[in-house]
Order: sequence, then structure tokens, then C-alpha cells
Amino acid sequence: MKIGLYFGSFNPIHTGHLIIASYVANHTDLQQVWFVVSPQNPLKPSSVLLNEYHRLYLVQLAVEDDQRLRAIDVEFKLPRPSYTIDTLTYLQEKYPAHQFSLIMGSDSFQNLPRWKNFALLIKNYPFIIYRRPAFPVNDTLGAKLVVLDAPLLEISATDIRDNIKEGRTIRYLVPDKVRDEIETNRYYK
Repeated sequence: MKIGLYFGSFNPIHTGHLIIASYVANHTDLQQVWFVVSPQNPLKPSSVLLNEYHRLYLVQLAVEDDQRLRAIDVEFKLPRPSYTIDTLTYLQEKYPAHQFSLIMGSDSFQNLPRWKNFALLIKNYPFIIYRRPAFPVNDTLGAKLVVLDAPLLEISATDIRDNIKEGRTIRYLVPDKVRDEIETNRYYK
């Protein structure tokens, strides 16, 4: 099976993430897109992160009605911080019949040289890149690339968390089930 891995904190997952995942599933030969919920991104502070199991559950709620999308907790079992190369090594051993690709924005792709063992990622895995404004894909770093013009929404998880703290609605920014869960449990207050 061809699987696209979409890594992120998803703090919280929002409509922009889901549109990208759906677009990638519709416009590539991938059979599924797996949301890899990262408990700790080595390039981001962890102080504002909601508990990883709560974030995973929010992603599960967001994708439960779409068979093409799945939430996975693989990085919860691995040493922290999470490094993509380690996660892929683990997944490749666990699912040897699957072919994995990495899904990321062109902004993240430009940062790839800062990633642990990025040369191995480039050598062993294809990339599906969605363009982000002001981050052109000029240097492919020798990677196998598919570059897409997915529809982008200017939604940020930081803005969503700020809206919650200030008592503003997050309706339409996140799926209704996710909003209900956040409000019921008073996440990000």
C-alpha cells in the first residue's frame, strides 16, 4: 500500500490540515494519508502542547469518517524528541510491504537540511510537497518530488489557541466534533 505520512503537532488539528490531506489523497497515487501526531517536535517548543493523547484523539475525531485518512501514534512509542528518519525506519520495519512518502509544505522542505539524517530521507523516500506562498521549490536537494498546488487556508493552530483563550469562536476553523471536544474539556483555556 502507498502511504503518505503527514507529520505534525496538530495542536489542534484544523480545517487547513484536513484540506491538504484530502487534496493529496485525491491528486496522487497514495491509498492513504496517515497523520503522524508528534509528541515533541525537536524544532519547536513543547511548552504550549496539549497532551499528545488528547491531540491524537482530536485527529481521530477529525478523520473518522474518511477511509483515506488515519491518525497514528507511532511516535509516542519512540524516543523523544521525534526524528522523522527514526519514525520511518520503525514504520518500514513494521510494515515492509508499504511504500511511504513524506507530505510537507514547501516551507518545511526548505528546512530539510536541518533535519537529522536528511540525506537518508532524500535517498530513500519520495516527497509530496504542497506549495506555500513565499517558499518556492527551487532546489530539490536531489529528492524525488511531487509538487502540488493544494488549496491553502491561512489558519494557524496558534490563532486557534488564542481564540480559545480569549473566548472567541473557533467554529469553521476546526471540524465540529473537534470543537465540541475542545470546548467540553476546556482545552487551551
